[in-house]
Amino acid sequence: MKQILKAAELTSAVNIARQEGKQIGLVPTMGALHEGHLSLIERALKENDLVVVSLFVNPIQFNNKEDLEKYPRTIEKDLELIKSLELKVKSEAKAKELLAFTPTVDEMYPDGEPKEVYHFGPVEEVMEGPRRPGHFSGVAVVVRRLFDLAQPHRAYFGEKDYQQIAVIRNLLEQIKYPIELVPCPIVRADDGLALSSRNMRLSPEARQMAPAINATLEQAAEMAEYEEVDDVKEWVLDTLASYHEVNDCPNGLCFEPEYFEIVDAITLQPIDDWDEAEEHGAVGCIAVWLDGVRLIDIVKF
Repeated sequence: MKQILKAAELTSAVNIARQEGKQIGLVPTMGALHEGHLSLIERALKENDLVVVSLFVNPIQFNNKEDLEKYPRTIEKDLELIKSLELKVKSEAKAKELLAFTPTVDEMYPDGEPKEVYHFGPVEEVMEGPRRPGHFSGVAVVVRRLFDLAQPHRAYFGEKDYQQIAVIRNLLEQIKYPIELVPCPIVRADDGLALSSRNMRLSPEARQMAPAINATLEQAAEMAEYEEVDDVKEWVLDTLASYHEVNDCPNGLCFEPEYFEIVDAITLQPIDDWDEAEEHGAVGCIAVWLDGVRLIDIVKF
């Protein structure tokens, strides 16, 4: 693994790789790596000749300054994790080279805060979009720049950020880049909690409660066999909102559901009837506050 700090150095490296006919994979991250990220990197190593892993906390996708300030930054640990993974899969991996791109904000945005703005129509008008104005445009700006620098054949994203994948798919259609978008399954802790960098901010007591989110979603998937869409949605929200009333939760902790939507798996538009998602399938997407930390998860129906 080689660490690269400068955009020009990354561009030079991938240009050489392209000239040699190598396949390039990109794994964009904001660092604070966990097993979910590592699963993306491992898959990319097995499917490409050169893998670029970016570790960059992108300030323009945060519409909450406090959230940006609290976002965990563990660059040295991240690099060690990547090195260890590279050694672990070396015998079975296709990739001959792994680059860890760790730019500063000034390196990514040398002209100051970018002026470009992206719009994604109905895909961004639901769930996260109205609640985090400007977030997806900020994501698109940094991902577009990473695409330009890394020139990947494939880009790997985790399905926990399900709406983000739809946004990136739309972005690729807009800019007409021939990049294969590779969605990868959620990696969960043994107790079912979806792995997330934000989990680091949970108190021990909140961390014990958090798996109830996934447990509730799994029960919702079973209910979908015999309940209507609206009834499943209402049950999920009510169950989490009243969780502290029927369980012994420490320090007055409680879940504060922000939304739970059941949507078409491709268009991300809310459905009222299961038949509406017959072609693409349905996905339940949830955002819940717990102990001052915003957690998201999905369930496939």
